[in-house]
Amino acid sequence: MTPLWTSHDAATATGGRPTRDWQAAGVSIDTRTIRSGDLFVALSAARDGHDFVGQALEKGAAAALVSRIPEGLASDAPLLIVDDVLTALEALGRSARARTKARVVAVTGSVGKTSTKEMLRAMLSGQGATHASDASYNNHWGVPLTLARMPAATDYAVIEIGMSNPGEIAPLARLARPHVAMITTVGAAHMAAFGSLSGIAREKGAIFEGLEPEGAAVVNVDLETTGILTGCARAAGAKIIGFGESPAADWRLSETRTLDETTVVRASHGDQQILFKVASPGRHFAQNALGALAAVAALGADPVMAAHDLGRWAPPSGRGTRERILLDVVEETFFDLIDDAFNANPTSMAASLDVLIHAKPVDGIGSLGAGRRIAILGDMLELGEDELALHAAIAKHPGLKAVAPIHCVGPRMRALHQALPLAQRGEWVETAAELATRARALMDPGDILLVKGSKGSKVSLVAEALRRLGQPAAKTEGTE
Repeated sequence: MTPLWTSHDAATATGGRPTRDWQAAGVSIDTRTIRSGDLFVALSAARDGHDFVGQALEKGAAAALVSRIPEGLASDAPLLIVDDVLTALEALGRSARARTKARVVAVTGSVGKTSTKEMLRAMLSGQGATHASDASYNNHWGVPLTLARMPAATDYAVIEIGMSNPGEIAPLARLARPHVAMITTVGAAHMAAFGSLSGIAREKGAIFEGLEPEGAAVVNVDLETTGILTGCARAAGAKIIGFGESPAADWRLSETRTLDETTVVRASHGDQQILFKVASPGRHFAQNALGALAAVAALGADPVMAAHDLGRWAPPSGRGTRERILLDVVEETFFDLIDDAFNANPTSMAASLDVLIHAKPVDGIGSLGAGRRIAILGDMLELGEDELALHAAIAKHPGLKAVAPIHCVGPRMRALHQALPLAQRGEWVETAAELATRARALMDPGDILLVKGSKGSKVSLVAEALRRLGQPAAKTEGTE
């Protein structure tokens, strides 16, 4: 089997000095998940990775990428010594990108980039060897790590690119050198750092600066900021491909039917009519799937086959996974949990609430008689000076009257709690831990509960407490 990296190749890429010859089958930054044969990269973040080099080698790491020799190592320990570990990781990523003939698509957006990345992985895997980032590895170390893990024989690569501050996307896009770059949407995320929606759009549009010559920009044409995105694409010399509901869209969404566990989508591309299913409820999933199909076609792959293979996709854990929690096996009582507790901003909050509003609870199996749609909403973080108004505005969401009660978690969500009609107002608590202790009182058999909030709100504690009330049956898919 061809190694991913040899000591010679890694030294050539980074300018580092190997202590002896070695071959690595993978690249890892975490000793908890490292596999035998991996190259361990001793990054320094919250903790210094050099402190874990010995542990990595004991677990079977082929070598370690370091900027100094840690104390206590054997004199013949396999190392690659470099001036700076992060810079060396970037160099490995750059070299891996240069040595492959893969067609590369990069994805960014305020909402949906991880789900869309996974859709693209599923769509392309049936048409060639496909490499994509793990989890949400989309930042200054996640993108180079994803590239460094890419085998030379890759046919298609899907790179997720994120940001939290200005100036982060363009360098990562230049490192990835995509043939196609897609922006799912632009929403009020990280407003504290950017100050305005237009500022966020310009940062997202910087992804086009990394496009290969004659590259394609896949852009959502239904946005307030579409003009900014297309302007960035033109400045980069990209071919612009639009997707959305607008008549101007190259890939036009005609109709969506949201069912309990799927979304049926009717769309068109020129004179071609397209019908496909997304195995999760939500109009936003339909929109992103259509953009992904446009990206697949721009890569030169078969969009018809890709639409069929979309059935392989399911939302990542904590991104809207819907599961049935069985409370009593004999009486067959249960409730449904939509766990969307990984991240939140106004756009993704609206999308998740839409899914809950369209979901159907089960009547007649609980003590209350009628099943309810219940929302447990945690703070949306990094929204800037308008954060309280943005939280209160959730009360005006169309169709929200179908949801009751609505429990609110965190100091920012108090603004929503105060804005809700009394009939919908559930509990307000300062911390998620307070509500998690009363999980059993939050639900009744037949209910559907949505748990949504930014990761920092720790509303996932409530989702876990609800999950522990019973044994989950087979999972179905939900929102992002």
